[in-house]
Amino acid sequence: MKRAERTKLLIEVGRELALQLAATICEQYDVEEISPPTEGLVMIKMRETAQQSLFYIGEVLVTETKVKIGSHYGVGLVKESEPELSKALAIIDAAYAAKLPETSTWAAHFELLAQQLHINEQQIKRSIERTKVSFDTMAT
Repeated sequence: MKRAERTKLLIEVGRELALQLAATICEQYDVEEISPPTEGLVMIKMRETAQQSLFYIGEVLVTETKVKIGSHYGVGLVKESEPELSKALAIIDAAYAAKLPETSTWAAHFELLAQQLHINEQQIKRSIERTKVSFDTMAT
């Protein structure tokens, strides 16, 4: 599983799991905090469709953490002020970078998270479609 997909699953539906997985790594390995959870602002780019030009739509608050396990680094970056989740994501990222044996057993967890995310997205889609207006029935 790719890093971006893994991170999305943990942020969207697996926050508690992220904290648990990070705790298990911290119990068994020496995790060095390179950069503690730090808040900052990130500019958001958008593409204007008519001229295909980029512009900045605004800023978003993020929390970033960097850790090191052995000689491998991990980064955790989340929206809003969430230092615990940011640190947990950095630890999980470093664990995958270091190819720790524990990461091979996490695949089942991520499969369950992917299923849960799919279910959540389907529920949102159904709720949106219930509120759609049918212009065919309005024309009569």
